[in-house]
Amino acid sequence: MSTSPTAAYVHVPFCRHRCGYCDFTLIAGRDDLVPAYLRGLERELRFHATDQKVGRTTMNTLFFGGGTPTHPAPDDLAKLLQIVRDRFDLAEQAEVSVEANPLDLTEDKLQILIDHGVNRISLGVQSFHDHELQQLERDHTSADLARIIPLAQSFVPNLSVDLIFGIPGQSLAAWEESLQHAIDSGATHISTYGLTFEAGTAFETRRKRGQIAPTPEELERDMYAVAMEVLPTAGFEQYEISNFARPGFRCRHNEVYWRGDEYHAYGPGAARYGNRRRETNIRSVLGWLARLERGLSPVADVDELSPETHARELLFLGLRRNAGVDRAAFHQRTGLNLEEFVGDIITRQIDLGTLTSDDQGLRLTQTGRFIADRVITEFL
Repeated sequence: MSTSPTAAYVHVPFCRHRCGYCDFTLIAGRDDLVPAYLRGLERELRFHATDQKVGRTTMNTLFFGGGTPTHPAPDDLAKLLQIVRDRFDLAEQAEVSVEANPLDLTEDKLQILIDHGVNRISLGVQSFHDHELQQLERDHTSADLARIIPLAQSFVPNLSVDLIFGIPGQSLAAWEESLQHAIDSGATHISTYGLTFEAGTAFETRRKRGQIAPTPEELERDMYAVAMEVLPTAGFEQYEISNFARPGFRCRHNEVYWRGDEYHAYGPGAARYGNRRRETNIRSVLGWLARLERGLSPVADVDELSPETHARELLFLGLRRNAGVDRAAFHQRTGLNLEEFVGDIITRQIDLGTLTSDDQGLRLTQTGRFIADRVITEFL
């Protein structure tokens, strides 16, 4: 790993409970492990700095994800943030983001967040309708949101709202209402995600048993189309497949990923990237703790990207962005010409109407965004 990354991700694996659709690395109902996790995080930060000869560096972005970073008790939350701040300096205009569960955002915790430099909150709203929140197994209500969102904004005005569409039983009208509630809330950023049934989740088990049915593909497509119409009309720029921001409020940390830039990462299941090398930590929280307690690296997998794989990943990531893949930048980073490298795929997808190509670069069309995963994986 080089010393160049100016972005860092910290994975906090604790939650009140695991929602039925969630396949993230987390552990629920084990708050007794929080002190051990904090010790482990300190050890990993030291281990990485020593092993990779990384000195104290200045970060442009810090991102605390989960799990639920705001779940630990106030004293533990303060310690978590301080451990990371003790490791990194922050650039003058640094973006410091924290993912949050609505019910965690008490005045005490919000004050702790701003005291430690947090200036962006990504709030797991998911829906503004109580029956949909119950379906998703969320623990907040629409009434909670009406109280918590303004409270959070009084401390951290830069508030991103996550919404899910394709919830079983959700109507197109209900989805549009949730979008409008998010717009009216004053959010600076809105992320829209189609519900997926991932292997190993409770929702997938229920789907296989016939207890729950995915939203019809045509309706889900209509929901995404509504988001791409309503949000830009309200002043949100769609800058990535799932992400919309008011001017000046893109998530700068996530843009690091989509540009294929380097970044640090810490915590169970976290993956860091640099020098065309990806290191992924062991996903098990207990396994991650055990390795660090024995003075061992928590890294479980290492992937050295070949020049070709690196180039294909830049395409895969770049096409997620509305700006697409810039020809000159791609050539500068890979030494490759797009047409010579993947010209046959480009031609085929242009003929299908999913891609557009010009002197500047390569981008998904709106048609392409509906089947983005299918199109993008053609380049891998």
